[in-house]
Amino acid sequence: MNMTTSNLSRFFAATSLTMLFGCGGGAETKSDLTAVEPSEPVSDWVMVWSDDFDGQAIDTSKWNFEINCAGGGNNEKQCYTDSSENAFLNDGILNIVALPAEEGAEKPYTSARLTTQYKADFTYGRFEMRAKLPSGQGSWPAFWMMPTDSEYGEWPRSGEIDILEAVNLKTVGEDGTVESNIYGTLHYGREWPNNASSGKAYTFPEGMNPADDFHTYAIEWQEGEIRWYVDGYLYATQRRSEVRYNSKDEAVGLKHKGWFAEYFEQGSGELTTHWDTAPFDKDFFLILNHAVGGDWPENVNNLGIDETAFAEGQSFEVDYVRVYECQSDPATGKGCETVRPGYDSLDDALVEGAAPVPTPPSDGVAKNLNIFDGGLNSSWIAWDCCGGTVPATVTDADKGEVIQFNINDNNGTVLGFSTRGGHFPDDFAGTSAPFDASPLVDVNGRVTFEMKVVTPPNADTTWLLKAEAGDGGPNTGDVPLNQSLEGLDPVVGQWQTYTFPLSFLQEKGLDLSAIDVLMIFPAWQTGEGAEYLIANIAIEGDLGASPEVVLFTDGQNLDWPMWDCCGGSTPVEAMDDDEHGLTAEFSIGAEPTVMGFNTRTSAGGSGKAFDASSILESGVLQFDVKVMTAPNSPESTWVMKIESNEGDSAVELPLTDAGDAPVVGEWKTYTYTLSDLAGAGLDVSALDVVMIFPAWGTGEGAVYRVDNAKIYDPSAAAPAGNKLTVFKDKAADMWSIWDCCGGSTPTEQADDDAHGTVAQFEIGAAPTVMGFLADEGVSFDASAILATGVVQFEMKMVTPPNATDAQWLFKVESTGAATAVELPLLESAEGEVPTIGQWQTYTFTLQSLFDAGLDISDINVLMIFPAWGSGEGAVYRVDNVVIANP
Repeated sequence: MNMTTSNLSRFFAATSLTMLFGCGGGAETKSDLTAVEPSEPVSDWVMVWSDDFDGQAIDTSKWNFEINCAGGGNNEKQCYTDSSENAFLNDGILNIVALPAEEGAEKPYTSARLTTQYKADFTYGRFEMRAKLPSGQGSWPAFWMMPTDSEYGEWPRSGEIDILEAVNLKTVGEDGTVESNIYGTLHYGREWPNNASSGKAYTFPEGMNPADDFHTYAIEWQEGEIRWYVDGYLYATQRRSEVRYNSKDEAVGLKHKGWFAEYFEQGSGELTTHWDTAPFDKDFFLILNHAVGGDWPENVNNLGIDETAFAEGQSFEVDYVRVYECQSDPATGKGCETVRPGYDSLDDALVEGAAPVPTPPSDGVAKNLNIFDGGLNSSWIAWDCCGGTVPATVTDADKGEVIQFNINDNNGTVLGFSTRGGHFPDDFAGTSAPFDASPLVDVNGRVTFEMKVVTPPNADTTWLLKAEAGDGGPNTGDVPLNQSLEGLDPVVGQWQTYTFPLSFLQEKGLDLSAIDVLMIFPAWQTGEGAEYLIANIAIEGDLGASPEVVLFTDGQNLDWPMWDCCGGSTPVEAMDDDEHGLTAEFSIGAEPTVMGFNTRTSAGGSGKAFDASSILESGVLQFDVKVMTAPNSPESTWVMKIESNEGDSAVELPLTDAGDAPVVGEWKTYTYTLSDLAGAGLDVSALDVVMIFPAWGTGEGAVYRVDNAKIYDPSAAAPAGNKLTVFKDKAADMWSIWDCCGGSTPTEQADDDAHGTVAQFEIGAAPTVMGFLADEGVSFDASAILATGVVQFEMKMVTPPNATDAQWLFKVESTGAATAVELPLLESAEGEVPTIGQWQTYTFTLQSLFDAGLDISDINVLMIFPAWGSGEGAVYRVDNVVIANP
């Protein structure tokens, strides 16, 4: 359950039974129901608190009653009371009963929420409840824990432990499935609404339901680990994150991605991310409650609230609540674990958390930052410090989308752009991201922007720039705009460019390593009446290429020669088809071996290990493989292995983790993200071996070729371009044909001579949208062709949708759907509706998409489809998809 003060309604639209939506987060409902007998708890579990509910009334020395109608922060439909009708003891059972409220009441139901705060607070232990859960659409019982004093900050920074939750038990879906899931979840991390959660569901075996009988629900909580149990069966484990360090002793990844904490440090006041035991290392108290409705239960199963289920009262029955302490080590709770094989495996019980991957404080690589270039950077806001206005995005005839600032009175304000968390509005979805501009100093680094004064201030003034760093730390002070390189004062009605070298701002006192605020404004209390526009504000320099290493493309890299580890062969260069040209060919004889590319001097390489730290977030290892002759062993598995720093760290993965299994005579592409490899334990700062081979001892007889092998950042390798062919005979590199939501796999089909191989989409009963999707971290920057460029494609409807009135649509998105534009095909330049059996061309200008709100610098999705929910039965083909000048 969530804290009363949290409003999470934004997270619960369009939910499904395969996800947990409550308590502000999500968890998979898949469970391994294999019966595994847990070991018995060791004798060192000692009970330190309990309530068996054997008295005549609820023991108020142990329990508090919450009294409010706040809806739990989840738009729940009950008021919590201390009425004996909502919570009472009967025959040794605590009953928490949800009842219809009297007519005219503030909420339609009443119920109870009991807490132990300041009466029974605990750090570590075993927390156990035996209970029979309520049922019915809209029912939401919970046994959970909240921090006693919120020492790390407001929810969820100080954490939340959901021992047990369930919604809508015993409801029957259209497919006859009976709801029988219970959930265990943690909430933690950043301030709402950027909070994080992770958890897992347990599905009761067929024929059993937690609303039919009493079951025991528990967690065992020790330092750095929490485990969830049903009737003694351990079904979920969550752990603190473990940071991984590279050869430079820099934090660059996670050995285990678990929970994390973000809070303001005492003393410095700095907002800091922690990958340790926080926030689950302080006192928490127990909570029992029975909610009715709310964002989670009302949006899953049969939707809404079934009034008949509550007409006579719906009871959450609790036999006992018990708390145990591990006497082996009460300070950490360790030594009394009730575990089983698989409890710490991601394939079984271990849950992956939502911790961000740490990166070095500065990788020393110069990068540019666009704060606003037709759209705001997702981590920055346009900001009025103190005047109460909300800067707006408006359209200017010359510059397109720009930011408009106004000053209403002379009480004093400053305006500009900020990525400081304390400046964010409640509904902001981004995160604080101070920018390290220090590497830009050596490449002509600068702050640059364009400005037009629409209406001047009522008084004479000096227009100023001020830059800050480190959450209000080192700053430039007020710098007049006429101290820019252009040396200009603003002129009403004219766009003017202002450029400030970073070296100049550094001399003024700015810490370039953590810039988080840039302000442009009339001097304090002299700006009343001013209206002005800002466009194209950036911190940038003259950058070179992103670091990359090419292992083999039309010839071997002599720094990374082709290599046979152990078989005694000499790999050769071999000509292949027109597309691939010269390739690397490997042959395996009787001796077991591994093969690939090696830069170590011991293998004849240059000894120049590749440091991929600066492209960790979006970089990839990518290569093409073609099997000429399969291994003699039919059981052979093809794998990739990459090593670092003379073998200090290594990761070996099947090729099927990065693409389809190899097929004799066919080229196939394999892509591994550096972040995933780092997460698996690889130190990316000193990469020196890449191998592709059949598993050790199974490769005899294999002959295979490798081409286009490289480690690079695909997003950096594609700056603003003049053309991208998304699909012509096949999808573009790092793009794929895609079914968003229907579960189908679009195919490549042969069409007429003019079109050759085309993309074919088929829509079944499930509503969906379809088209083309870029890989993670990949997008196309069309800024260079905004004025004249188009998105163009050809489409042929093979079979129309069953719905004769279905409208055909085109939709284009930027990364993460930060911006999107959806238009009918009728609004294309051709203005035609699809005709069965005919290829038709559709053209949309980039300018029209830009004007409609699309960030054209970051295009990563193109979709063509019948309107949502109206496409069943449609079969259609798409070809010649381009973003280009016509």
